Amino acid sequence: MKKFKLRRGYDIKLPGETVRTIEPFTLPNRIAFKPTDFIGMKPRLLIEPGDKVKIGTPLACDKNNEKIKIVSHVNGEVTEIVRGDRRVIQMIVINVDTDQHEKEPEFAINDLNKNSIIDTLLESGLFFNFVQRPFNKMANPADTPRDIFISAMDTAPLAAESSLILQGNESSFQKGLDVLSHLTSGKVRLSFKPEETAFSEFKNCELYNFSGPHPTGNVGVHIHHIAPIRNAHDIVWTCSVQSVIHIGRLYETGILNQEILVKVAGSAVDRRYYHRTVVGAQVSHLVKDLNENSRIISGNVLTGKQIESDGFVGYHDNLVTVIPETTEPEFLGWLNPGFAKPSWWKTFASALLFPNKVRTVDTNMAGGHRALVINDIYEEVVPMSILPSHLIKSILVEDIEEMEALGIYEIAEEDLALCEYICPSKTEFQQIIRQGLDLIEKEG
Repeated sequence: MKKFKLRRGYDIKLPGETVRTIEPFTLPNRIAFKPTDFIGMKPRLLIEPGDKVKIGTPLACDKNNEKIKIVSHVNGEVTEIVRGDRRVIQMIVINVDTDQHEKEPEFAINDLNKNSIIDTLLESGLFFNFVQRPFNKMANPADTPRDIFISAMDTAPLAAESSLILQGNESSFQKGLDVLSHLTSGKVRLSFKPEETAFSEFKNCELYNFSGPHPTGNVGVHIHHIAPIRNAHDIVWTCSVQSVIHIGRLYETGILNQEILVKVAGSAVDRRYYHRTVVGAQVSHLVKDLNENSRIISGNVLTGKQIESDGFVGYHDNLVTVIPETTEPEFLGWLNPGFAKPSWWKTFASALLFPNKVRTVDTNMAGGHRALVINDIYEEVVPMSILPSHLIKSILVEDIEEMEALGIYEIAEEDLALCEYICPSKTEFQQIIRQGLDLIEKEG
């Protein structure tokens, strides 16, 4: 087992950690599928409001490849189709039936060859569990990935523990690894923390240990250090622990079961716990005793998306973070020594005197947007051979050759999220990286 100890990065220590208590499974009253969770998909509806759906019923397909489908994993009724600008589908909302025993015919799982597996995953909707690098978008079923990477360690603030997600699902996880090994021309590569020994016993994969501050747990960091992406055609797929379990369950039982473990955390919610539910659950089903003036985030505070109190958890998310919402700026805040302010910058007393102390954060940006100054501070929180400020500059001027030379094929938005956090100019690093990836895929 190869071991990596990374030093660059930064752990944001937030209050509101969850106790290691797992609530029993409960079915939400409503779930939603958000096609926007699948970057690169252009959805075409296969149902209408009022239609009854069962487990396995296709809801939408990709206009460019009709085999790629969003599939219901519950019995219920389609109640709403939410559209955005230019009538682009934003959300498909389903009222969940209390009776979930009536199911579609079981999926064919007899053959473990690549074509058969791809067909089964497309038919069940589980193909969306794969994300392709480069470009950080939904995978193409026609591709054969060089490798498949799985990160069993999430180092983001208040992240869910992979060992708890695995607990009780060990056989399904192993079965999922067995299935994935047939999809790649290379290897299935599983990375985890040295202390999470539960992952060290699995077969049909290469095992790696990573330790260090965030973003050490990012799959992009693992790819960079184990088997870097060299060009636009050097394709790898990534998959989460929960996704591997879903695939394994399908091949163990032949039935689509997308039960997940969701962590509710953050200082603005009183009841914090792990909850067993299903993918796309309504957040009001999970978040109780919500404090006033709170922001609900599907995901972590660095890369998650803000949702309303009646919104829905994202397809790839297993964390709901709730933090205080601030609407008023702090008067002369820059004059204060900052004993209670969480900060990466050593200009604040808190970072100098108590760097490891947990501190409350809110949504105040502590300043406004200003011109980006090129410097080397960002390299201190990116454990990769990347020059973030120069890469951002090349994207803004749309210099494709420079973007390629600076390593844009190796990264995704989440890999530079900490740069956004420490940036004195309040530059939207993640948004710019997305623009660069879209541009280079179209024009490169």
